[in-house]
Amino acid sequence: MTLSLRARLLVTVTGLLAIVSVVAGFAIRAELHGYLENRLDGQLAVAGARNDHGPRPAANGGGDDDEVPAYLLMPGQSDGTLGATIAGGNVTAAGVLATKDGSTSATSLSDGAKRVLLDLPRDGHAHTRDVSGLGSYRLLSVPGRAGTMLVTGLPLSGVDETISRLTVVGGLIAGGLIIVAIAGGGVLIRLTLRPLRRVAATAVRVSELPLASGDVELPHRVPSSETNVRTEIGQVGAALNRLLDHVDAALSARQASEMQVRQFVADASHELRTPLASIQGYAELCRRTGAQTPPEVAYALERVEAESKRMATLVDDLLLLARLDAGRALAREEVDLSALLVAAVSDAHAAGGDHEWRLELPDDQVAVTGDSHRLHQVVTNLLSNARVHTPAGTVVAARLERASDGRSATVTITDGGPGIPPELFPHIFERFARGDSSRSRGAGSSGLGLAIVAAVVAAHGGTIVADSVPGRTTFRVTLPLRDHDQGAARRADEAPETPSVVGAAS
Repeated sequence: MTLSLRARLLVTVTGLLAIVSVVAGFAIRAELHGYLENRLDGQLAVAGARNDHGPRPAANGGGDDDEVPAYLLMPGQSDGTLGATIAGGNVTAAGVLATKDGSTSATSLSDGAKRVLLDLPRDGHAHTRDVSGLGSYRLLSVPGRAGTMLVTGLPLSGVDETISRLTVVGGLIAGGLIIVAIAGGGVLIRLTLRPLRRVAATAVRVSELPLASGDVELPHRVPSSETNVRTEIGQVGAALNRLLDHVDAALSARQASEMQVRQFVADASHELRTPLASIQGYAELCRRTGAQTPPEVAYALERVEAESKRMATLVDDLLLLARLDAGRALAREEVDLSALLVAAVSDAHAAGGDHEWRLELPDDQVAVTGDSHRLHQVVTNLLSNARVHTPAGTVVAARLERASDGRSATVTITDGGPGIPPELFPHIFERFARGDSSRSRGAGSSGLGLAIVAAVVAAHGGTIVADSVPGRTTFRVTLPLRDHDQGAARRADEAPETPSVVGAAS
């Protein structure tokens, strides 16, 4: 799982604090343990300085093996002090001072404890040993009289208890500090990253702007308070503002270039309509005169007339696209899609009698608000596209249906032809995109049909999607219904609004 920058910073700071706390805790514990142990060794040396007294029977009145060093019973010895005399490799006297029921007495050691004393190095230094039945002790062995070794020991229980208590208290304090650091660090990190969030918010607002086409403006900039180049966040904010300035300048230049091209196309198309109409009229007039005309001249006049009509259609299409690009408003009237579809399929059947045409309509009327002539052109272009690019005998089906939410209507044109080539499919709604790479006149296509369909549908607030596989190609046009139909559908359903989701052809 990817963590946010705030979470990563908080985890890093908390982890470092925990590591520092653990290292500091171990260092303090080791230092204190060494200090207490050294102090205990000093006490051990003082206690051992009294061990030059002879043995005395143990308080329990045992035999020779139960004798203990006499110094254990001297005043000033602390509870738990251990003493022993070793001679000839045997413990001749050994005991430990213990307090019970308010009285202090020396008790003898077990055989296991005596073996620990016998194994103790005789180097004059204190050593830590676990004495059987008594726990950890610091033991010191020094030479005595007549070749004996005198062993003195003090318990480490006090040192261990102090260290354990320190560990618990230190752990609680460190844990509390870590919790406080997490809470305070989270607040401080949030405040520190607030400028970065403002920079990100600016980038998000810019990313939501429609930059693909049209008159584009980038009004959003990072506030000047967040562009101080002496800080890392300020450097990011300043860099983003420079980037937005460059993008704004590039988009403005692109928009100016597009407007020049669109204006040129519109002006050229408008100006060409008159000479083309004149050429077409004069050609038709010459062809219809009664004067004797050589066959080759008559054929040439027919071709001039046909090509002038084709060029006039192309000019009209270009002029329409230029007007739609400029945002020219279309006519707004009630359009009965059922009647429109019947007329368009009838025209297609007359033009393509070698195809099988099918029509499926709903029982009730489906009406939209828009330009009747342009919507008829949309359906006609789609049907013509299916007729031109499929072989004879292909089934072409047109279907009209109302969406289940009652807000839109969908016109679907499906044919059983070979399908759209995969390399052409992403570009079918682009201008001058043609299925025949040779661009021959025999196909009779200008490559603007589907571009006009997409532009007109978009001008009506609708969408068009395409899907094509070998043996089935579908174009689906979705248009919003007229306002009062939508309101009636919502009142009838008595359901909350659900947005209609449609795709777009790639």
